[in-house]
Amino acid sequence: MIDLSAPPAEEKAKAPENTRVLKDLTEVEVADVTQEVIAALKTVYDPEIPVDIYELGLIYKVDFDPANDERGAKITVDMTLTAPGCPVAGEMPGWVEDAILKVDGIEEVSVNMTFEPPWSADRMSEEAKLELGWM
Repeated sequence: MIDLSAPPAEEKAKAPENTRVLKDLTEVEVADVTQEVIAALKTVYDPEIPVDIYELGLIYKVDFDPANDERGAKITVDMTLTAPGCPVAGEMPGWVEDAILKVDGIEEVSVNMTFEPPWSADRMSEEAKLELGWM
């Protein structure tokens, strides 16, 4: 039996409807959204290294463009991979986009992959190095 009352699979995968508008934010509100985006990034892991991509130092830059009357807020992420030949190079941007879209008020995410400068272990946080036993 097929349950026709359930929404189609593509509807289930969509980000939840935003309940807040991220415009005309105070400095404190921007800091709060920043922490929420960082928390979202910390849910994405490199499958070969048991550390999240934020602590690995794969995130180079995050730009926040607040909402205006026509659209919700937009996040643009510049990131890299541990190596250009990483087996998840095609999937990682989607994982990052999906994670950030779960932040209430974010309507659009753009992920730019770059290899300049190349990633090195020097970009890892002390937390990541400790997790990997490098300290």
